[in-house]
Amino acid sequence: MERRLYEAALEGNVIALIELLQEDAFVLDRIVTSVETPLHIAAMLGHVSFAKEILNRKPEFAGEFNFQRCSPLHLASVKGHIQIVKLLLSLNPSVCLVRDCDGRTPLHLAAMKHQVEILNELARAKPEACWIQDDRKQTILHLCITHNNFEALKLLVNSVNDDEFVNLKDGDGNTLLHLSVINKQIEMLKFLLDCTKIEVNTLNTYGFTALDVLLQSPRDLKDMDILMSLLQAGAMRAKDGSLGKKTKDQISSKPYHSKRSNSKKDPKKKGDWVRKKRNTIMVVASLIATMAFQAGVNPPGGLWQETTFDSHGNLGHHAGSSILSTENPSAYDEFLVVNTVGFIASLSIILSLISGLPLKNRFFMWVLMVIMWIAITSMAQVYLTTIYISSNNTAFYTYEVAILIWISLMGLLLLANTIRLVVKLLRKFGRFIKRMICPSNSRMNRNYNNV
Repeated sequence: MERRLYEAALEGNVIALIELLQEDAFVLDRIVTSVETPLHIAAMLGHVSFAKEILNRKPEFAGEFNFQRCSPLHLASVKGHIQIVKLLLSLNPSVCLVRDCDGRTPLHLAAMKHQVEILNELARAKPEACWIQDDRKQTILHLCITHNNFEALKLLVNSVNDDEFVNLKDGDGNTLLHLSVINKQIEMLKFLLDCTKIEVNTLNTYGFTALDVLLQSPRDLKDMDILMSLLQAGAMRAKDGSLGKKTKDQISSKPYHSKRSNSKKDPKKKGDWVRKKRNTIMVVASLIATMAFQAGVNPPGGLWQETTFDSHGNLGHHAGSSILSTENPSAYDEFLVVNTVGFIASLSIILSLISGLPLKNRFFMWVLMVIMWIAITSMAQVYLTTIYISSNNTAFYTYEVAILIWISLMGLLLLANTIRLVVKLLRKFGRFIKRMICPSNSRMNRNYNNV
């Protein structure tokens, strides 16, 4: 009879269940198993009517576990059966807090399987379930990032609306920001930085900030976007975190100085600023060089895998040569030129910084800035060229407009900074001429007084 009961559960056959209960009213009471109850099967397969009939007679089945310590609510949440989830929650909402053998609640499983509607139901039934961590100390938000569930992340952050919630750490001390960087989830990272009060420079168990994790992770095309987002949010490396920090007592205990002394820049602060700027430029240049190198050895369209010959025995193409260079030589030449310019420019920046270029000198800083603009512009051109190559001809107008806007913007910035540099040089030259003239006048006055 037990076999017939499980067959009815597999089919969702309510009539067969009623017939069994008429034959033996205690058939459900005699179920003793550590595998699955009929309710587990109905919840997993989405048999709503069958599940209702079972729960009407044995509501305690809602809290039974299978061999993996999964309740029927766990299985219904994984499979996305919203009606069964609502039915189970109406009987026993506390099952939301129950963990399986991996320490995961139904809420965790729904987030992992992108069941956003079910996630919303579970979070409303038991809001405290959002704070539960699994056996690896991962919160539901960590699982959203790991399993690329952006919609669930936004839903949970907005519904809980607690700063402490978004700053929880997993077993390795990683915050949501660390995980976003590790998994290259740029959209989630920007959401966390823009829409929450997440702590940007929190250290994990290994003593790394999110920026440290980015710089030590395998290079990716998203790295530049991630880096810019982190830097704009004030991200620092762990070794730079203590620089320039002063307590309120230290600040208030400083003696009063005159306006003249306050107007002078603190050499230590200036040195720290220059060193941080040098580190930032080095990081950006390294990322650009890495991207340019990867694009050079793996051009758009890929490489020919073998050497081929035509029907007359003439060489078609070499193994390892670019497919684009054969199919679209002009586009490949354009791609190769701008990519090489960006690569050489970024290497020039790295070499200049390594060789001890004096960044305090305004002229050298201006030269470095121009080279950086060339490198960034080249990478933008590489991206636009790649998009143009991989898209249809209708995108040509958009491609041209984007290039013209970018070049115009870079030209205006270059012109503005060049004018500013020239003005400063002219002022310095004017002060130099004045110093040359003034001493001779003062000597004449002294000679006149002596007479």
